[in-house]
Amino acid sequence: MADQVKQFLWKIGAPAGFGVMTTGLAMSKIATRSGFHIFDYTEYPSLIQGGHNTYEVNIAAGSVTSSKWMIDCLVCLAPETYNLHQHRLHPQSLVLFDSKVGSPENLIGLPIDVPFQNLLNDLKAGKIMLNMIALGASVALLEGDLDVLTTMIEQQFAAKEAEVAQMNSACASAGFNYVKEHFADKVVPVLSGAEAPETAPTVLDGNTAFALGSVAADCRFYAAYPMSPSSSVVEILAGWQDTTGMVVRHAEDEIGVVNEALGASFAGVRSSIGTSGGGFALMAEAISYAGVAEIPLVMFLAQRPGPATGMPTWTEQGDLLFAIYAGHGEFPKIVLAPGDISEMLELTPKAYNLAAIYQTPVIVLSDKYLSETHSCQTQTEVAQLLAAHPVNQGKTVETAQLPYQRYQDSEDGISQRLIPGFPGAHYQANSYEHSTDGHTSEESSDRITQANKRARKIQTYFEHDFVGPKIYGDLDSAEVVFVAWGSTKGAVLAAQELLMAKDKTSALIHFTHVFPLKAKAIQPLFEKDKQYVLVENNQFGQFGQLLRTATGIDLTEKLLKYDGRPFYPEEIAAFVTRTHSLTSFRNERHQV
Repeated sequence: MADQVKQFLWKIGAPAGFGVMTTGLAMSKIATRSGFHIFDYTEYPSLIQGGHNTYEVNIAAGSVTSSKWMIDCLVCLAPETYNLHQHRLHPQSLVLFDSKVGSPENLIGLPIDVPFQNLLNDLKAGKIMLNMIALGASVALLEGDLDVLTTMIEQQFAAKEAEVAQMNSACASAGFNYVKEHFADKVVPVLSGAEAPETAPTVLDGNTAFALGSVAADCRFYAAYPMSPSSSVVEILAGWQDTTGMVVRHAEDEIGVVNEALGASFAGVRSSIGTSGGGFALMAEAISYAGVAEIPLVMFLAQRPGPATGMPTWTEQGDLLFAIYAGHGEFPKIVLAPGDISEMLELTPKAYNLAAIYQTPVIVLSDKYLSETHSCQTQTEVAQLLAAHPVNQGKTVETAQLPYQRYQDSEDGISQRLIPGFPGAHYQANSYEHSTDGHTSEESSDRITQANKRARKIQTYFEHDFVGPKIYGDLDSAEVVFVAWGSTKGAVLAAQELLMAKDKTSALIHFTHVFPLKAKAIQPLFEKDKQYVLVENNQFGQFGQLLRTATGIDLTEKLLKYDGRPFYPEEIAAFVTRTHSLTSFRNERHQV
């Protein structure tokens, strides 16, 4: 990549069925195999057919944490692609299209007219391979290597008949060669100039990272009823069953999912479930049961906009308070919210440990944005992150002193958990309040003992496992301090770089351990005379409410977005500098 091109955003759009997702992921892999970093993001409507699908890949010479607003290369496989995204173009943007299908009106950027359909006809290829011609043309325009492209295609289609890989490769080569012959003067050195790595980096999305973390944590049972954006986890883990030995269940509904997982956990194996908001709602009663019976369970909750069905294929951080307060009655639970793929790899194994140690539900919060965006890590980085929290079963035991007291009172609030099967030991693990041996009890003394015992787990967690927010930037010198949790992290980090270029200093207070919050560890961070800005992908500023409840800190300046789209760094920077509103970024053409 040329020195002056620090980031380059490539975007493709087409109706469903044109292979936009395949093409976009292929571009991400080509970029990483060429020695560059990527961050990609996809949008698609909740339709079986039709609608407009897009995939954008931000290519960078160094680390990249987010997409960006301005599109540098727009690939239009249908006229509506240009119409929908022209406000994000600049005069030097490359715009690929087939004039026989439709030429953009009032073109902004540099036209790259590629006869997609004619090239398909010449090769006698099906319309479904149009995307491969567009991919080849794109790689040529970005000065990529044809060998890297064809090798990636061969590997991608290795499981299919040889003719399939050959035809896809031929289509990609046709697009590549056409651009080289007709648009050599328009080529931008984006995919050249870097040393290709000996081992291709791993391109991961959030769902795959959770799946990897589950395997590393020795999860032995995973159940789910497919619900976007969590659905791919069950597909991934099911595909690995022969290797991992994990039991993966596609249950009949979400109620069956959570109760099967609780049964497996009670039997002594690490268990987890995956769902989104609507499915999680059906699990609320079972979560409460896990609380009183003290059964470990990891719950992967990938958020999307509600209420009800809402917008199934878009993103939002709207389920935070629901996750925290799910389940009737009072009992401890832990909620983690990784901010990026690396944190998902690290915190997923920790979630399984916390569930085992504290014998309570642990929720890993994701959202469509984190679940489905990709970034790249080396295999060494992945291995190190997954190994950061070795398996810790806490007070889980296989032998016990008789008579066994499952819910024995303890100073740390945690009792010995005996794996069923030890001769002579038995106890009830039902939904009733109980005495120390598990028998149902409505005595006030038993109730107070058990409620207090469970509550003491929170203080034990604060002392041993709570991790406060991470600070990015210098709090003392910062003019503005962003406060964020979960997946907004990457966009804020990129916004900080934009602000630095304008000589405006900033810092980010980013939370991954979002519940419970240890007030004494957090309050000092908010005692400085600064402009604090809460950044959340929801309407009501839910983390702000939680922060005020738990610590007394009241953040009055909020940047909230709830249209189903993630934050772009430019709009965060513009909010701080009072240059543009969020609405203008959806409707106006401008460069920040």
